[in-house]
Amino acid sequence: MLPSTPTSAPQSLVSGTKVIAQASKTRWLVLLLLSVMYMITYMDRTGISIAAPSMAKEFALSDTTIGIVFSVFLWAYAIGQIPSGWLADRLGARLVLLIIVPLWSLLTALTAQAKGIVSLLEIRFTFGLAEAGAFPAATRGMQLWFPKSERGIVHGITHCFSRLAIAVVPFLAVSIMVAFGWRWIFYFFGAAGLLWSLAFYRVYRNIPEEHPGVNCSELSHIRGTHPDGTIKASSHLQQRPPAPWKTIFCSPNMWYIAAGYCCFYYGTYFYVTWFPTYLLQYRHLSLNAVGTLASLPLVAGMAGDLAGGRLTDYLYKKTAKLRIARRAVGGPAMFLSAVCLIPAAMTHNVWMAMLSLTASLFFLEMVVSPAWAVPMDVGGEYSGTVSGIMNMAGSLAASLSPIIFGILVQRGRWIAPFFVSAGVLLTGALIWIFLIDPDKSVVAQTA
Repeated sequence: MLPSTPTSAPQSLVSGTKVIAQASKTRWLVLLLLSVMYMITYMDRTGISIAAPSMAKEFALSDTTIGIVFSVFLWAYAIGQIPSGWLADRLGARLVLLIIVPLWSLLTALTAQAKGIVSLLEIRFTFGLAEAGAFPAATRGMQLWFPKSERGIVHGITHCFSRLAIAVVPFLAVSIMVAFGWRWIFYFFGAAGLLWSLAFYRVYRNIPEEHPGVNCSELSHIRGTHPDGTIKASSHLQQRPPAPWKTIFCSPNMWYIAAGYCCFYYGTYFYVTWFPTYLLQYRHLSLNAVGTLASLPLVAGMAGDLAGGRLTDYLYKKTAKLRIARRAVGGPAMFLSAVCLIPAAMTHNVWMAMLSLTASLFFLEMVVSPAWAVPMDVGGEYSGTVSGIMNMAGSLAASLSPIIFGILVQRGRWIAPFFVSAGVLLTGALIWIFLIDPDKSVVAQTA
């Protein structure tokens, strides 16, 4: 049972206090901490893409089998999304993350001890279950720490850090592998998560009211004020009924949101899994060149994350209409991403291919901010649950991406996967433009 007032909150931050003084900036420290966690999640899940050629040689794995190794993480990750989102709504992001981050960090290190395909699949599946709660818990935390007008940019920044991880992992992992062998990639990356957990324990609190660094002015910015100037109370401090599962799953809007994210995640997972192998085997680049060039689209993706976040927040501030702010970014950006994939599939020039893939990921990453802001818009106090459902659907779709890519590549068809991805992204653009509605709650009963 949640307490009626925060037990550790300074008395000055209890709701009803009038706003004075300049606002503190503690929420941005919280965002930095969560952003580093996003970075670690992608370090841990993408390091294997660099180690994959060496692992395939040592364990005698085919391209299709490697695709399954990439996907087994996503199957488990998808399974864990809804339970972990529900737990984050009920228990708070702090407790959930303090359990799962050390757990998946240990499993990352344990990947280095795999002896063959069976143990490798077991470890990666368990790792996926452990990491499943990261984004739903963080989304729940951000819903409590940031106002509606900043929801776009906070997701842009967190996902920018995750793409930063994908950008630096090729260089970092190749350097580690050349110096120490592929197993040490997992030891180093696992240690990073354990160190983060210590910092998170010291800094993070579930709500601003419980943090000694938050003053009344910052709390007013986050919560809003009543007409008399007093600060509104956090609904986190109030009792609420269990998650309305039937209402959520019977909402067409929930399924539109999930379908849109399926299309987005399918398109992005090529860069997380097969991209280094594509550069090595199809474009015939050296390992050192792969370590450099594989980062270029991800750098553009980081810019796309920030651009999408800024644009959706700007449109909301200008129009006060969530439908315009989210749709006008998500739909056109996904369409342009699909268009940019076609030259990458057709050209024989490696630089033209890199330019096309870089532009495609830039536009695709612009979708991230509206995509993750929408569960907060339509889910309210159940944003962890709603984002978990969305991310589960996306993870299932993403799990198909490396398998389909591997099957087509094994048949000697490097071009076909790009046309498949372009078709998926065009479908996603239509879903965003015509179906997803951030103004329509998926948790409220309709009359």
